[in-house]
Amino acid sequence: MDFMTAVKTCFAKYADFSGRAKRPEFWWFVLLEVIVLIVAQIIHPYVYLIAALGFLVPVLAAGSRRLHDIGKSGWFQLLGLIPIVNFYLLYLLVQPGQPESNAFGAPPAA
Repeated sequence: MDFMTAVKTCFAKYADFSGRAKRPEFWWFVLLEVIVLIVAQIIHPYVYLIAALGFLVPVLAAGSRRLHDIGKSGWFQLLGLIPIVNFYLLYLLVQPGQPESNAFGAPPAA
């Protein structure tokens, strides 16, 4: 999956917390978020706040779908709030998805 396809998919599934997302879809979207937030911070703190709030729901939805791909609940994202333990969340997000269907649905198409 390329950058534009991943971004379009994540914005199309803006608030869809069900289903599964492969690693490229999630990480390309996170890269876009980081770039936008850096540029927004350079422009003005209020622009940063607006951009961060605009990305909040889509990145949570993409993260939830990414965790579903490895067979975990989207609630595991709450681990990001706990210092040191949030590295386990990062570990989960970089794991390859399950090739077979799981409780969250069939594997996403390439």
